[in-house]
Amino acid sequence: MGYKVKLNLFEGPFDLLVYLIENAQMSIYDIKISEITNQYLAYMDEMKRLDVPVAAEFMVLAAALIEIKSKMLLPRTAPGEDGVVEEDPRSDLVEKLLEYKRFKLLAEMLQRQEERGLCIVEKPQEDLSAYTGEPDEYLSLDLKQFVTAFDLFLRKKKKVEEIRRHHIRSEKQRITAEARMADIRDFFRARPGKNADFRELIHKKDDRYDIALTFSSLLEMMKERRLWAEQKYLYGAITVKATERLMEGEADDK
Repeated sequence: MGYKVKLNLFEGPFDLLVYLIENAQMSIYDIKISEITNQYLAYMDEMKRLDVPVAAEFMVLAAALIEIKSKMLLPRTAPGEDGVVEEDPRSDLVEKLLEYKRFKLLAEMLQRQEERGLCIVEKPQEDLSAYTGEPDEYLSLDLKQFVTAFDLFLRKKKKVEEIRRHHIRSEKQRITAEARMADIRDFFRARPGKNADFRELIHKKDDRYDIALTFSSLLEMMKERRLWAEQKYLYGAITVKATERLMEGEADDK
């Protein structure tokens, strides 16, 4: 099967030679000189046929390949009396190809770095003397003054946290109390004229907070004259009844 040369633009003769070796899937340490030389010369003939100027270095490498090819055709001499084996004619070419590949990889790396650098936009240097002209200020405090100031800071911080927690807790309780008063209102409006025991208004009868919340809601509604309550003796049952004001306010609430 004949070898077809695909004409490409190569940077130099070694670039072409590396391409041919890699395309033929040869090891660079065991080049089939006869095959590669034929492919190289075929490429040069194609360049001449297309009237492409052939640089002198391509011709020099072609001559070197032909010389190596001719040496490879000669029979190898046996080791001499001193045990020295004749050097492989391809060794010098292999070293040059390896060196060329190293430099080519470095060149590609530098080109990628340059392309990445073109994507970086630098900010021009600004005059920061207006911010760096004043010297740093240091507090002139002894250890006792520093401890006093730090203790004051901690106490203020603790006070602010307590106020914040109290505000959140109070706001939560206020909203819950409003909801409980709405529950009591709905209870009596659903049962017109009913006298209820206070314990009927408690949702969670074993929860002290729920009992206290219901009782405080009852007191608030009594203050607003929407409920009436009576306890005939100490620790006795508390009877609760809705007033006309609570019942008449149904239309307003809706």
